[in-house]
Amino acid sequence: MASPSRALHRLAVPQTGAVLLRQASLSSSPRLFLQASQRTIGARPAFGRSQGLVSRQFRRTASTEARPAPKKKRFPTLRWIWRLTYLSALGGLVYIGYGVWEDRHPEPQVEPDPTKKTLVILGTGWGSVSLLKRLDTENYNVIVISPRNYFLFTPLLPSCTTGTIEHRSIMEPIRTILRHKKASVRYYEAEASSIDPDRKVVKIFDTSEIRGKITETEVPYDMLVVGVGAENATFGIPGVRENSCFLKEIGDAQKIRKRIMDCVETAAFKDQPAEEIDRLLHMVVVGGGPTGVEFAGELQDFIDNDIKKLVPEISDRLRVTLIEALPNVLPMFSKQLVEYTESTFKEEKINILTKTVVKKVTDKTVEAEATRPDGTKETIVLPYGLLVWATGNAVRPVIKDLMSRIPAQANSRRGLAVNEYLVVQGTRDIWAVGDCAVAGYAPTAQVASQEGTFLALLFNNMAKTEALETKIKELSSSLNLQPGNSAEISQQIELYERQLRRMKTIKPFRYSHQGNLAYIGMDKAVADVTWFNGNLAAGGSMTYLFWRSAYISMCFSTRNRLLVINDWLKSKVFGRDVSRE
Repeated sequence: MASPSRALHRLAVPQTGAVLLRQASLSSSPRLFLQASQRTIGARPAFGRSQGLVSRQFRRTASTEARPAPKKKRFPTLRWIWRLTYLSALGGLVYIGYGVWEDRHPEPQVEPDPTKKTLVILGTGWGSVSLLKRLDTENYNVIVISPRNYFLFTPLLPSCTTGTIEHRSIMEPIRTILRHKKASVRYYEAEASSIDPDRKVVKIFDTSEIRGKITETEVPYDMLVVGVGAENATFGIPGVRENSCFLKEIGDAQKIRKRIMDCVETAAFKDQPAEEIDRLLHMVVVGGGPTGVEFAGELQDFIDNDIKKLVPEISDRLRVTLIEALPNVLPMFSKQLVEYTESTFKEEKINILTKTVVKKVTDKTVEAEATRPDGTKETIVLPYGLLVWATGNAVRPVIKDLMSRIPAQANSRRGLAVNEYLVVQGTRDIWAVGDCAVAGYAPTAQVASQEGTFLALLFNNMAKTEALETKIKELSSSLNLQPGNSAEISQQIELYERQLRRMKTIKPFRYSHQGNLAYIGMDKAVADVTWFNGNLAAGGSMTYLFWRSAYISMCFSTRNRLLVINDWLKSKVFGRDVSRE
């Protein structure tokens, strides 16, 4: 009879082996499991039944744990959206980085060929810069003359008056633009005083504060493009030029910005009379076009978002008034957008005076004549602290002088009359673009930009045509002198003639209207955009985002875009700067 201890030992062995096998099956190493099973089976070969039980238990455990069920991925669409967003952001950073690098590392330029024609461009506005941007400077000896050595993105100029955007952010140095051309371009910081179409010379003088020995000289030309723009029109109203702030150049925006804070700080002066405070804090804007409307909206935003928080004791007395001679503001927009703008201005507490004509301006008041609904006239006097004149264009003196020298311009009053190819009527080698030209279109930046682009295509085509015609003439003249190569020369002439025929004839200039945009305050904008064969009119906060994106895309360089975006973010986070320079 077996002892109880041996019986207990026989019962304990299979249990121990099962535990070892179970631990080995949970292990990740097949070798470890094999060693454990061999040790267990080899220890007690007599226990066949226990061995079979352990093997079946292992197979069940291995079959269930060696093949785990695959996990189902959640939200696959969101994963793809995130990947696309990530890749798009990465691609955008690469694109911006390349643009910055390209701006800082221009390629070497070709020296101008003295045998080629001299093309003189007057001005650095929208028309002239659009021409320079697309002109192949290898075809001409290009000379740029302007007292302003930068290009100004004028649509964002009203934002500079309140500090929403810094003025340097919308300026692009003209020398930076010229440095990226294939052939070098000469630039003179000077102003044209007269143009002699008979002698083909432009008389210029130095306008800088630092003067050298030579301050006046003449520049000869073969081809001349006049793009000097226009100056502010006062319509002969007394006191306008002496007491108003204009809004056409960077200096005007800086002057307005200083004047706003001067009015606020003077009104906050100790013991200032209530009547004088009301006058100083009354801001008057004359002109209901896009410039006047956008400035009024920017000014009201500045008052509501910044001045009222920093100068609360006088903030309730700040007022903005917009004067327009026509029956409504923004006459180039659709009726529903005009009504939307006027209702938004009422919500912002901006006073609109339509059918009101300014008659006289003093240093403290504006005298105007308003037409009532019944047709009667009423004279009103508006005390003001700041008066911004944002209406009208006038012809510059150099354009008047040129018009007096050309008999065909005798009946022109608003600028240089041009034909369908923008050639100044009465001349053959002078072109005009922008506000100084009368082509039958509104004097806007959009028109000037398209005119400059048209002239670039025209001049590039003219240069290629003249080069091919010269080659054909030279080959034709040598055809009889080299009889042995007559067949080869004839083939070459035929090739050049085919190229000449393939060259597209430039059609006359036709303006393509892309639409109108205007900011109206309170993070709202209006847009009247051309859409296929009709117009798409929209207004509100979403249109404001479209307005910003459109202007960002229209900025001249990557540098301008980054600076403008930075200014918008800075003013949104920290507010506008109210310090007086």
